[in-house]
Amino acid sequence: MPTDAEFERACLPKHVAIVMDGNGRWAEKRNKPRLHGHREGASSVREIVEVAAEIGIETLTLYAFSSENWRRPEHEVKGLMTILKSYLESELTRMLKNNIRLSCIGDLEKIPQGVRQTLLKTIEKTKNNDRLILNLALSYGSRDEITAAVQDIAHKCLEGELQYQEITPLTIADHLYTAHLQDPDLFIRTGGEKRLSNFLLWQASYAEIIFTDTMWPDYRREAFLESLQEFQRRERRFGKTGAQLRTG
Repeated sequence: MPTDAEFERACLPKHVAIVMDGNGRWAEKRNKPRLHGHREGASSVREIVEVAAEIGIETLTLYAFSSENWRRPEHEVKGLMTILKSYLESELTRMLKNNIRLSCIGDLEKIPQGVRQTLLKTIEKTKNNDRLILNLALSYGSRDEITAAVQDIAHKCLEGELQYQEITPLTIADHLYTAHLQDPDLFIRTGGEKRLSNFLLWQASYAEIIFTDTMWPDYRREAFLESLQEFQRRERRFGKTGAQLRTG
């Protein structure tokens, strides 16, 4: 198991984004209901958040519920919302104690009222914390996010607030849900699938990507530290050559 001594703190990613995949399949392999896997997945969330805060990650974005997940069976969606509400209620004290700030991106109007109220209350109560931003992607879809940003920019052009010639990549970034966050340096997907699934398509354009076969309920401290070590072994060139980076 990697230890803290093996990490170069300066080389850690500042923002880690994770697709927490495999909960349902993990439960099915054990002849358990899919929601059992999601409940176990909440324990993984708790552990990964603790590790991220402990070692100095600045932002952790977790793909908790996609815009496409609304298509799942009604009982599973209701169960997921119940698990989310319970997690927020049980973790508030821990977030305050550990100086963790909760943030959220996505179409929150679709979240059931009781869950949304708990979510907004937790965001409000933790807003002054500054050790780690725990950013939950809820009812989130990257294409919807980019479309909304384009519509907002187009409206400003029509109103004369902005000229189309002034639109830059930064303009678009400033109109995304994540305008208050830096782009992720590391993108992790658990569960063995190898696709982005409409998650942070704009923001992750230069992120290092790690796909792991480990199902999310089994993805704990050791697996996370191993992913971070893999990130540290990679050379991030951003279009330059390795020789250019080494010579400064």
